[in-house]
Amino acid sequence: MVTVQLWEGRTVEQKRALVQAITEAMVEHAGARPDALHVILQEIPRENWGLA
Repeated sequence: MVTVQLWEGRTVEQKRALVQAITEAMVEHAGARPDALHVILQEIPRENWGLA
């Protein structure tokens, strides 16, 4: 399982491309099976993100 936290605002096409790229990288570099991999995108509103 790969979880990515990112700011809101990307298109569906961008998110699909990101999931595909992450899947390909996990298969190539981590030996993951694509049928067993889950990629979760957690979109965070910018107003809910802060730096101390």
